[in-house]
Amino acid sequence: MSSETVRSILHVDMDAFFVSVELRRRPELRGQPVVVGGTGARGVVAAASYEARRFGIHSAMPSARARRLCPHVVFLAGDHELYAQVSSDVHEIFETFTPFVEPLSLDEAFLDVTGAMRLLGTATQIAHSIRERIWEQLDLRCSVGVAPNKFLAKLASVAAKPRATPAGVQAGSGVCEVKHGAELEFLHPLPVQAIWGVGPATLKRLSGLGVHTVRDLAALDRESLIAAVGKSHGAHLHQLAWGIDDRPVEVGRVAKSIGHEETFATDRHTHEELKRELVRLSDGVATRLRTQGKGARTLTLKVRFVGFETITRSTTLPDAVTTAHGIVAAATPLLMAIDPTPGVRLLGISASQLVDPPEEQLTFDEVASDELASDREWDVAEQTIDAIRSRFGSAAIGPASAVEGAGLRLVRRGAQQWGPDQGPAS
Repeated sequence: MSSETVRSILHVDMDAFFVSVELRRRPELRGQPVVVGGTGARGVVAAASYEARRFGIHSAMPSARARRLCPHVVFLAGDHELYAQVSSDVHEIFETFTPFVEPLSLDEAFLDVTGAMRLLGTATQIAHSIRERIWEQLDLRCSVGVAPNKFLAKLASVAAKPRATPAGVQAGSGVCEVKHGAELEFLHPLPVQAIWGVGPATLKRLSGLGVHTVRDLAALDRESLIAAVGKSHGAHLHQLAWGIDDRPVEVGRVAKSIGHEETFATDRHTHEELKRELVRLSDGVATRLRTQGKGARTLTLKVRFVGFETITRSTTLPDAVTTAHGIVAAATPLLMAIDPTPGVRLLGISASQLVDPPEEQLTFDEVASDELASDREWDVAEQTIDAIRSRFGSAAIGPASAVEGAGLRLVRRGAQQWGPDQGPAS
């Protein structure tokens, strides 16, 4: 592609994705205020239907507050595995239009359709075709932004979305195009907080300079902006204020970290209780690491106390770890250095610095090492666990600490990320 070729980038964003997937199997709830999220006292909203948004409900809001805003809201527990499968179906549709797809999350992605237009029509025509295909095949709606770069395409998809107002839900255009040459006409009237990187602290500083719109930001000289918010951040905002974004669509992006965290229905006050939870969480992280063929060199423990104070503690290992045994061994000293007596409401463990596990040729001294022999035994043991789960299901085997009643309380990806579904707050 010539460096002068104007790119055509799409940003596709599913509309109220989790809720919309649920409504496919609960069609009687269409048109009602519906929320997907944690249903317990410590739950949070993961997604809200546009009808629920009319009452001020939004994602990340405590479930208790959502119920106060709309007492007749319908809460549905999330099903992350289902959403991941439907997301895969959506991405398969994307790839029938272009191989250049960059997933951002389960419900959104960038597509570079520059090379597809000769066969499939203009970028806007492709956007409409994608929307029609997703609706016809999956019974789901999406909004699409079309622009010469990723930054503007994402803003355009927001402009294409439905709007929830106290008076009702207003249908969006579905597709919004920012034409080459008209970038600033679209961008400059927007409020400055529409720009990536303008959070509350930056917004306060910019407001002090009289900056309220993107046009105001663009009019500010670069040096004044850098003096106000810092060199790298200021340079970044200055470029975006003029609609400049040269980032390519990145195909095959890989996860930078793998983690699990869990909010407890009742607080944990002892190391013994937390160690049991750490074993469960580590089992889930290690399983995902091995599924992706990765090892991790850095482990981060996350602890949130009853008063919402949150701390993290990290350790970096000389060799990559792939087993729950290895994760627990490395993270336990971090856990033991924390005082849990005030009450812990959330515990998490994440693995980063992901690498391909090394294939090592052991020396005679290493073979004779009890510690290395133990590590090898755990590798074999957990690979055997993977094989058993593959054949008989994920609940066929697990750590003893996961035994609850007649079954195993295993960690599933995304299963509890919106808070516990039962149990009172303490």
